[in-house]
Amino acid sequence: MTDMTTPHAQFTHMKDGTAEDWGIIASHFGEFAKGLPDRIMQHMELLKGDFGGFPIDRLSHCLQTATLAHRDGKDDEYVVCALLHDIGDTLGSYNHADVAAVLLEPFVSEANHWMIKHHAIFQGYYFFHYLGMDRDLRNNYRDNPHFMRTIEFVSKYDAPAFDPDGEILPMEFFEPMIRKVFAKPVRSLYKEAEAAMS
Repeated sequence: MTDMTTPHAQFTHMKDGTAEDWGIIASHFGEFAKGLPDRIMQHMELLKGDFGGFPIDRLSHCLQTATLAHRDGKDDEYVVCALLHDIGDTLGSYNHADVAAVLLEPFVSEANHWMIKHHAIFQGYYFFHYLGMDRDLRNNYRDNPHFMRTIEFVSKYDAPAFDPDGEILPMEFFEPMIRKVFAKPVRSLYKEAEAAMS
C-alpha cells in the first residue's frame, strides 16, 4: 500500500491522464501484483471454520482436494486449481466456481480454467436431484474437449474430499506451488504491456 507522499497520477478523469501518469500507475501495479499469492492465501483462510453443513470446513475441503490431486501425481498447476476451486465460496454464494475461474484464468491453461469454471455443474451429478434439479445438467457439455477432465476432477478429487479422517496437507505445503503458478500470467489483457515494461 502506498500513501500520498509517493508519486501518484494527477488526473481526476482518465481522459486527462498522461504517459507519465500511466507510467506511475503501471509501476505501482507491478509491485501490487507481486503480492497476489499472499492475498490468495490470506483469502483462503476465510474458509477456515466455515462448515456450511458439510462434514469438514471449507478450507479443509480445499486442502484435501489438493492433497488428493497431488498424491495422484497431478502437476503443480492442476494442484493449485484443486486447492482454489472453492475460493469463491466467500463472495460467490451463487456462482463460486465462476469466481475461482476468474482468479485462475490469467495463470492457467484453458483446460484447467474450463474445469474449474464448470466444476459446480459437474458435481451436481451427486446431489442436484435432491434439490429438484437435473443431475445430468453436465451432459449439456458432453461435446466439450474438457468434459472428461472435469468429470475426473470432480469424481476423484472434489467429491471425495469431505473425509475428517482423510489426509489434509497444510497450506504451507502448497505455498511454493501457489507462488509458482501466480508468478507470471500466461493470458492477460495486460500481458503485452507487462512485457514492454520488463
